[in-house]
Amino acid sequence: MTAATPTLTDQLRIWIDGTVVSDAAQARVSAVDHGLVVGDGVFEALKVTAAGPFALRRHLERMTRSARAMELPDPDHALVRHAIDQVLAGRDWDEGRIRITYTGGTGPLGSQSPFGPPTLVVAVEPRELSPAISSIVTAPWRRNEHGALTGVKSTSYAENVRGLSYARRRDATEAIFLNTAGNLCEGTGSNIFCVFGDQVVTPPLSAGPLAGVTRDLLLEWCVIEEADLTPAEAAGADEVFISSSMRDVQSVRRWDDIEFAAPGPLTIQIAAEFARRSVEQIDP
Repeated sequence: MTAATPTLTDQLRIWIDGTVVSDAAQARVSAVDHGLVVGDGVFEALKVTAAGPFALRRHLERMTRSARAMELPDPDHALVRHAIDQVLAGRDWDEGRIRITYTGGTGPLGSQSPFGPPTLVVAVEPRELSPAISSIVTAPWRRNEHGALTGVKSTSYAENVRGLSYARRRDATEAIFLNTAGNLCEGTGSNIFCVFGDQVVTPPLSAGPLAGVTRDLLLEWCVIEEADLTPAEAAGADEVFISSSMRDVQSVRRWDDIEFAAPGPLTIQIAAEFARRSVEQIDP
């Protein structure tokens, strides 16, 4: 009998309660964990390169901001770093993905505050690099830029699951949400940028998007303006790209029925600058 070809998930490693396991079935949380019952938790996802976890400090700082917004105790950064070291020990691959999940712990079967102590799970697996070019669609649902979880990386991600499924059924890899004002907001797991001549514009945080770590670095390393954009304005862009921790800078070839030059010259320049700096600084 021919052995089955290993998949990426065959190399999954999970840290939970101080123990590292390779079998997801062994990594269990309580049936009344508030992260499971009502989605009362936060998470971070970041890439691993040959040099190690990228921008870990920024991800941990954002996780703390998200936890505080949800009135959870501050996560222990030293413990998270220890767990990451444990799951990465002995890896035989370069490119991977780390998922840090932090919940309120055990709690009631309703929406009251959890009892705690918090639950921390750190998982890692190898990954394939994202393609340089992709297609996106506009989601039929709106983001609430005034909501209680606006700007919070909460484990309540069902809306993003719906959006991504909507995109994939239309041969796209990402769905872009508008906000209640009808302006561009963000993707299910990305930030969006439009190029007009030599000007690059991305929606401001007041429009409701998550403050993406890659977005923050691009704002620091490149000349990019934050401004509200309507769909009609975005349709007139010369180039469009999206960014995230796994995509880095990804050029958009098609957005709904609109075709863009991909990758455009300014997108190429920005992607190259991000790649260069990312190699120079593993934890900028």
